[in-house]
Amino acid sequence: MASTGLQLLGLVLAVMGWVGGALVCAAPLWRVSAFAGGELVIAQVLWEGLWMNCLSQTTGQIQCKSYDSTLALPTSAQAARSITVLALLLCLLALMLGVAGAKCTHCMGDANHANKARLTRIAGLLFGVAGLAYIIPVCWTAHAIIRDFYDPTVAAPLKRELGPALYLGWGASLLLMVGGSLLYMGSSPQGARALPVFGGAAKDNPVAGPSGEAKQQGKSFV
Repeated sequence: MASTGLQLLGLVLAVMGWVGGALVCAAPLWRVSAFAGGELVIAQVLWEGLWMNCLSQTTGQIQCKSYDSTLALPTSAQAARSITVLALLLCLLALMLGVAGAKCTHCMGDANHANKARLTRIAGLLFGVAGLAYIIPVCWTAHAIIRDFYDPTVAAPLKRELGPALYLGWGASLLLMVGGSLLYMGSSPQGARALPVFGGAAKDNPVAGPSGEAKQQGKSFV
């Protein structure tokens, strides 16, 4: 049976994951560089993201610069951009469908319960797919960072560490998948099976009605 509480909880968690995913996508904190020559460098730290890199200094100055050319980026970075943007667009579509099909809204009227539940289930599936799609570039980037960090052939100044955006990306993906699952479960079609029970009870009354009337008419003739 459709549950308004599960639908609202799923929508809230999914929206939180969507907002977090958008922030992670824009944040230049995917890769953090603080090592040079095997020694910790505190004078300046390089931040790298999908769209720009920033140089932070101990004086408090931060200089950010967007990448000059998209085609000059590695293939992994281009794929990560495409997948994250696609996941965010899927979340936007899922949000519109989820709001339109939620039990507590009146976008489609109160009589279209089956269509509203179907839209909400589709929204839950889209949120889940978006969470799975979003976690791919995050895990891919983390794997590349760890691989290069322990690779002795990579120069020390080129090694990077896991940035805080990756951890937030994992959290956002988890929120999207959990929110989509709750939204789907809250729109379960099992409630439609209970409708024929009430319909059958309603059908029994008319059958009993004419028989009762026939009995009353028989008594009146007697």
